Amino acid sequence: MNIKTDLNKNSKLKIVKIEDSIPNTMNNKYLLYLPENYYQSNEDWPFIFFLHGAGERGNDIEIVKRHGPPKLIMQNKNFPFIIAAPQCKENIKWNIEELNTLLDEIISKYKVDTKRIYLTGLSMGGFGTWEMAIKYPDKFAAIVPICGGGDSSRVSKIKDMPIWVFHGAKDKVVPLSKSEGMVNALNECSGSPKFTIYPDAEHDSWTETYNNQNLYEWFLQHKKK
Repeated sequence: MNIKTDLNKNSKLKIVKIEDSIPNTMNNKYLLYLPENYYQSNEDWPFIFFLHGAGERGNDIEIVKRHGPPKLIMQNKNFPFIIAAPQCKENIKWNIEELNTLLDEIISKYKVDTKRIYLTGLSMGGFGTWEMAIKYPDKFAAIVPICGGGDSSRVSKIKDMPIWVFHGAKDKVVPLSKSEGMVNALNECSGSPKFTIYPDAEHDSWTETYNNQNLYEWFLQHKKK
């Protein structure tokens, strides 16, 4: 895969095209944010890989700006992270192998600190976060799955990983029990995940989460050994 940026260096949220590759499940473009002094600095940067939910699927990358870090960037929030947000095609779930290929390509092209790679996603992206972390546990310094779930029988692979889980208690789309099952399984194998339940929230437990500055400070506390 060759990556071509089709916006100039002064654009806050770039649209990057993946060339010489035909992703089966992803749009061939993704969103990329680089910190303000990225080009002036020689340092490697912490990196957030953001996975959207089912409502942002399709072939229009602009839709991915509706929620999460891309939304905040469009509202002029500055982050001390490189942030990338791919887009899943319509009526398809995240393909973990393709996501991993894209992640490797981003790491090779940008100044990513490989000891500070963080994974987060909401709803369908929350499920993708759990699955990708379990499949590639050595990639991530910490993960934040929001209103997601996964295969609780496999969580021993990430029991030592810093994990912060969020869910709305009144969620009727993805029941709270989905996150509870993952958290309980982690606790049973000596993991120590953080778990935040919003007592009055329905499915949208992500807006409050991504608006919380403590989340980003928590990410930066964690670095792979």
